[in-house]
Amino acid sequence: MASISNFILLALVFFFAWPASIAATHHEDNSTSSYHVFPECFLNYTNSINTSHLLYASNTSSFFTVFRSSIQNIRFLLSPDTTKPIFIITPTHHSQAQAAVACGHRLGLRVRVRSGGHDYEGMSYVSDGEPFFILDLVNFQSVDVNIADSTAWVGAGATLGEVYYNIAVKSPSAGFPAGICPTVGVGGHFSGGGFGTMLRKYGTAADNVVDAIIVDVNGNIMDKQSMGEDLFWAIRGGGGASFGVILAYKIKLVPVTPTVTVFRINKTLKQGATRLVEKWQYVAPNFDDNLFIRIVASAINDTESVGNRTVQTVFECLFLGERAELISILDESFPELGVTTNDCSEMSWIESVLFFAGYSNESSTILLDRMPQFNSSFKAKSDFVREPILEAGWESIWTFLMRSGVEEPLEMIMDPWKGRMDEIAEDTIPFPHRRGNLYNIQYFMRWFETEEAVTQRHLRWMRELYAFMGPYVSKNPRAAYLNYKDIDLGRNETPEKTSYVKAKVWGNAYFLDNFERLAKVKAQVDPNNYFWNEQSIPPYSAY
Repeated sequence: MASISNFILLALVFFFAWPASIAATHHEDNSTSSYHVFPECFLNYTNSINTSHLLYASNTSSFFTVFRSSIQNIRFLLSPDTTKPIFIITPTHHSQAQAAVACGHRLGLRVRVRSGGHDYEGMSYVSDGEPFFILDLVNFQSVDVNIADSTAWVGAGATLGEVYYNIAVKSPSAGFPAGICPTVGVGGHFSGGGFGTMLRKYGTAADNVVDAIIVDVNGNIMDKQSMGEDLFWAIRGGGGASFGVILAYKIKLVPVTPTVTVFRINKTLKQGATRLVEKWQYVAPNFDDNLFIRIVASAINDTESVGNRTVQTVFECLFLGERAELISILDESFPELGVTTNDCSEMSWIESVLFFAGYSNESSTILLDRMPQFNSSFKAKSDFVREPILEAGWESIWTFLMRSGVEEPLEMIMDPWKGRMDEIAEDTIPFPHRRGNLYNIQYFMRWFETEEAVTQRHLRWMRELYAFMGPYVSKNPRAAYLNYKDIDLGRNETPEKTSYVKAKVWGNAYFLDNFERLAKVKAQVDPNNYFWNEQSIPPYSAY
């Protein structure tokens, strides 16, 4: 990782060398003019003769291929109601990202930053009408691991799979606590919190970020020291897209045991799934911190069940230790699950990454494949549960999932909390969901049909389920997880009509009491709200 002082010096050189003819067009917001002025600005700022390998205009033949390359949720690609970018910039050097931000800010053309393309509401690559360009960080994939001090510098365009792979290549005893899906980009994942199978042991990804490099609204490149405590706090769980363009993170690696143990056990209603799920709520959050057991529940067809439908619950486990110790813990605390030694597999930590990603029989090199795993649409919502749901409650939930005539492709993914999550204060970083939570629920639905009517039917059903779950989950506010972004919680209307008071409705759900501080940081570093999207943090105000 090059010295940050070099980047700051380069930023100053470019700032003072800014051409007067470009500066004179400050805050030109006409998209037609942007077609001509923005490329000129970018050429001048980067001292380039040709930017065809860096800048793709929407009226060129290569644009769509680049635009589509990492879109993970095609409903935004298909929707007639979304606005696509005017340009895509794919920088290969930090100074080019700096140039793009500086030009966009001066010309009034907003930027959206794309890392892996997994934004649940497509906000990294489409808008609700606001003209913009994409800054695609696909070329910032470097993962520079330093085993000697247990850290790594990770480019914001890297994927989780690339991070895990490169760590494992350097040491089988090091890992990192982040998400399960290997194609997720670290840019959004780390800045929104980021959790996976080791959250009970080591917390979130953002808890383990120790430095970062960011481009601010004025085109300055800064690290932790130069950006200051408040901004560094904000970008670790508050969503980096509201505050600047994060180019890289320095992360703290965590120790993993030479041998870990995994299992995946399916239980249907006839096999006692309801009582097992109820019991899981009491034991899973209180297990040894080395043990993580989550549940994935879904309604499935079953000709032997009433109404030809049942609920299948999949219990998935990662234990940082050997099989015998795991069996001993479960025999004492959760014997009802009936786990045997034959159900368990011992492996390395990197093999467990493949197991949870659905790549059990693949080489670890598949983690370097950035292509979308599915060519599909999806929608998600989230909740946090603070009190166990009674058996009668689960029976009502299952009945809703199995409603006659409804076969929605929904999964309820339940991740246990406590452990290390209880030890970190709610305001240590913006990610606030700590002590008092038993588990998180992600309601996730994926479909492959492309008709708009089908999409709307799925979205309506998801909203109905979310309303139904209200009595069982956290309240005042009903908490949600930023990385499972949900536009139904509320949105900023336009950059000019963005209201801090209105944004509190969804901001308090994502950030609880940390939302006000985030808005105050926003007012300090981006008072004119250049880094805007439909759920970005607004500058703090009385309005």
